[in-house]
Amino acid sequence: MEQTLKITVVGAGIAGLSSAWALNKRGHAVTLVEQGSIPNPLAASGDHHRIIRRAYRPESGYAAAITEAFEGWDELWRDLGESHFEARGFMGVSREPGDEAEEYREGLEAGAYPFDMMTPADAARRYPFLTPDSLRYAYVSPEGGTLYCRGIAAGLIRLLQAGGAEVRENVRVMAVDLDHGAVTLQDGAVLTSDRVVVTAGAWVTKLFPDLVSDLSTYRTAVVYLEPPSDLKRAWEAAPVIVDVGGDTDGYILPPGRGAGLKFGSGLHKVASEDADARRVAEVGEGEAIRNLFAPPLARLSEYRIENVVTCVYTFTEDERFFATARGKALIVSACSGHGYKFGAAVGRRVAKCVEDGDVNALERWLRADEG
Repeated sequence: MEQTLKITVVGAGIAGLSSAWALNKRGHAVTLVEQGSIPNPLAASGDHHRIIRRAYRPESGYAAAITEAFEGWDELWRDLGESHFEARGFMGVSREPGDEAEEYREGLEAGAYPFDMMTPADAARRYPFLTPDSLRYAYVSPEGGTLYCRGIAAGLIRLLQAGGAEVRENVRVMAVDLDHGAVTLQDGAVLTSDRVVVTAGAWVTKLFPDLVSDLSTYRTAVVYLEPPSDLKRAWEAAPVIVDVGGDTDGYILPPGRGAGLKFGSGLHKVASEDADARRVAEVGEGEAIRNLFAPPLARLSEYRIENVVTCVYTFTEDERFFATARGKALIVSACSGHGYKFGAAVGRRVAKCVEDGDVNALERWLRADEG
């Protein structure tokens, strides 16, 4: 690093927290501004736990990028002196030829990544919450598991404060002056800096309305469930499930470290122009999400709904990360709901880009097309 820069980071989701951490670690003077508390329960990365996994389609490029994602998290664990990752591995369940679980398996094969195949009967014996007659096959891989968001956010805040960074919670940003690196806050105060990094998630189009041509906003939800008592131990020992096959586009995070059993589906989303709208769960929403998972799960009516959590994501048309430089600002948006797993690595790459100005290199990495 040749000089110390004064940098304002707008948004304290995982991309903002990680960028602030990496910039602060490199010796820059960082101010992190978040419109809510940290973690913000309304933010895309404010939930209890998320999946990290090697499973991607063969052509995506992101399977290889997971290596750097793990390296980024390992650096953070060293800095924290503790890990917020649980190496459960991951499982895919195929129910129809060519479904997403099968595409993920093909991606693992193409990259020569490790996994073990299971017959339907073997899968149901090992994981009795599955119905064998609904399966074509299942597979498990050791290269994945659970990231615990609340612990990660708290740890990053501790590192930032210990490193002399300024952290401002419950402060909304109203405008960013691209030419002068000035950030105007809701109370009229103005923060001036050499660079501004905007990682505002679904709120980014409020600051830059023209980005609606690149970023679409969707409101979705996940449901937390209590399984039948005789299946609790099986779920507690289960890997994360990256896809349940068919057209469900469903994923599951097992319970662990105080976080519950979570179901989510890409089918359960609606376009939403306002990131603040419809943030209260609707009547019957939990049941609707839960019921998308039969099949391949058995006895779903016995799973008691504990909580429904809403979320808003930005999506690009090709479901990849988005980044653009404008004046003194660098704007980064996570890749369509898949971005958390890359959080620490994104922060390191953003910090490098702020220093060397090579936005093209950052974009190539974020799009997983470096090679």
